Amino acid sequence: QVQLVESGGGLVQAGDSLRLSCAAFGRSFNMYTIGWFRQASGKEREFVATISWSGPKRYADSVKDRFTISRDNPKNTAYLEMTSLKPEDTANYYCAGTSKPGPASRSDEYAYWGQGTQVTVSS
Repeated sequence: QVQLVESGGGLVQAGDSLRLSCAAFGRSFNMYTIGWFRQASGKEREFVATISWSGPKRYADSVKDRFTISRDNPKNTAYLEMTSLKPEDTANYYCAGTSKPGPASRSDEYAYWGQGTQVTVSS
């Protein structure tokens, strides 16, 4: 089992950058695939990016070329570097973990979730 804690959210202006962190506590972080999801007010949770334990990544089309997912296994931390932020990126961002090998883009593939961190992008 692993516990996930997100941080780094905040209020920024359109065009700004922000880096979210996902700290993991518990077993074998390096064996988990990590995903980032987001949920805007009144909308369903949506996939943002994922990185498997071995390194392959996948991104939602809406964030490709703007967001970068990475992980530092010795630090038990995953990151989501967000650039060129847009007002439509405003949402609560969640980090999730799964023991499934390979990139995973469906929320039902993940067993472990953080509490979320709010990102608000003003125009």
